[in-house]
Amino acid sequence: MTACLRFTRRVWKSFIENGGHDARCFPNLNILNARPGVIEASLMIEPYNLNRVGTVHGGLITSLTDTLGSLAVASQGQYMTGVSTDISTSFVKPAGKAGEELKITATLTGMGKSLAYTRVDFTNPAGQLVAYGTHTKYIGRSIGHGENVKFSQDGEKVVEGKDVD
Repeated sequence: MTACLRFTRRVWKSFIENGGHDARCFPNLNILNARPGVIEASLMIEPYNLNRVGTVHGGLITSLTDTLGSLAVASQGQYMTGVSTDISTSFVKPAGKAGEELKITATLTGMGKSLAYTRVDFTNPAGQLVAYGTHTKYIGRSIGHGENVKFSQDGEKVVEGKDVD
């Protein structure tokens, strides 16, 4: 397992251990792959993720845009991922039903000294785009956090900071 994937899963675990929104709304989110700036994940759609017409609730997609955007920031070695300043979601088609797997790719599209920008794409089992979101994070106070790391370009190893297994 790459250092980037280990680190990103550690950040995700801290989200779950907090016991808040993420833990209650999508505890079964699976981080499949991480390399600097890109996260691949999946979510098995549960009945509690549905709206009243039986498809994925738009609020779930927006919440996942927030969380996966944050994890894309984490994939750059940022343990604290900042706070949201803007989230936008576009719905292309119904995102699925209970028992189906939603695939998610989150990409860090830009990161400066105070803001980070992400795009999160959602695809159905057939590989069709069903929704996408953008997410802006204020990261100014998290840049110097003691648990931050720097990865090799490929994310295979930590080149600065502590690598935790």
